[in-house]
Amino acid sequence: MKYLKDIGKKAKEAQKNLNIADQKKINLVLRDFSRSLFKERSKILSANKRDINKSKKKKLLDRLILDDKKIEEIRKSIKQIEKFKSPLNKILEQWKRPNGLSIKKVTTPIGIIGIIYESRPNVTADVAALCLKSGNCSILRGGSDAFETNKVLANLFRKSLQKNRLNKNCVQFIERKDRKIVNYLLSSMTNFIDVIIPRGGKDLVKKVQKFSKVQVIGHLEGLCHIYVDKDANLNAAKKIVINAKMRRTSICGALETLLIHSKCLKSHGVPIIKKLISSGCEVLVDNKINRLFKNKLKLAKKIDWKTEYLSPKVSIKSVSNVQEALDHISKYGTMHTDSIISRNYKTANFFLNKVNSAIAMHNASTQFADGGEFGFGGEVGISTNKLPPRGPVGVNQLTSYKYIVVGKDSVRS
Repeated sequence: MKYLKDIGKKAKEAQKNLNIADQKKINLVLRDFSRSLFKERSKILSANKRDINKSKKKKLLDRLILDDKKIEEIRKSIKQIEKFKSPLNKILEQWKRPNGLSIKKVTTPIGIIGIIYESRPNVTADVAALCLKSGNCSILRGGSDAFETNKVLANLFRKSLQKNRLNKNCVQFIERKDRKIVNYLLSSMTNFIDVIIPRGGKDLVKKVQKFSKVQVIGHLEGLCHIYVDKDANLNAAKKIVINAKMRRTSICGALETLLIHSKCLKSHGVPIIKKLISSGCEVLVDNKINRLFKNKLKLAKKIDWKTEYLSPKVSIKSVSNVQEALDHISKYGTMHTDSIISRNYKTANFFLNKVNSAIAMHNASTQFADGGEFGFGGEVGISTNKLPPRGPVGVNQLTSYKYIVVGKDSVRS
């Protein structure tokens, strides 16, 4: 596909330009982009309104809608990224060998990063900024539901690049909606793209992970758990659970399965479940919990333990101890974010050390599973890969490394 190959070639040329750019120039681009988001907000909101009116995915409108407040949040994120020190040319390790060699392990850019995403137009701004700050070029393929908004945001970024004498093709937005574009990106762009990052629903991520010939950073599902231990503080547990489930139900860090120690079902489980119900959440429970509610609640089925609802709905199970909670998470979880609520630090540390998640939490809402909340200024996604990067992927995670070896006219015997 000539269109995509041309984009790939432009990205290769832009990468050469970016490799010799200093951080001062990169920071000027980010500063100008932040200013343009403020100056052109009426243009951005007008494009966003057109997208909203066309959208067929009413369930995901929450992710699509921009307003003045959300634009300010994007600007805040860009400003934070601008202030970061360069993640490049950092010496991670260094040592000397008996053979006379001096060896350094030094950070480098990954290169050209392809991002395939749905709904959220803030991803366009966040990803472009994070990739540029870490010395990477980006090729953006946003979903058709946010096409107009994404196009405006990408063009504003490209103008900021051009204004500061950096190649505008450091950021490119694919302006064709043809679904074959994604197939070609995954299968035939290995000469141009170093890493693919999918951000979107299960079907999109599954497709990318299955068909991509390029390395993938990302997660399939965010099936997040909270385990309420028998030594949990009730008020804290109630507050954390409600926030984790109901603050924003459509994000990958939203609580989907609640596990409660059987010894505190009456003292903690009942009031927490009543609070969830009064907050407008549908609850699905096991038999033991249902008996406490005179069998008036819906029973959870096996499928519920492995379902990411992305809606005001939660499955709830009683467990006899922390190990049973860990066993459940290991069987049904997706290695995204899992949390324990407990005042018993021995139990909490056992959970944190044993749970096989990219993000393990103690006495905190799973909704904190976010690069911005981690102080990364944003994220290109959250990775549940076993190999690094894991968790929120920010500027420091968007680097690779190389070894620099210096000898003394050294030859190997």
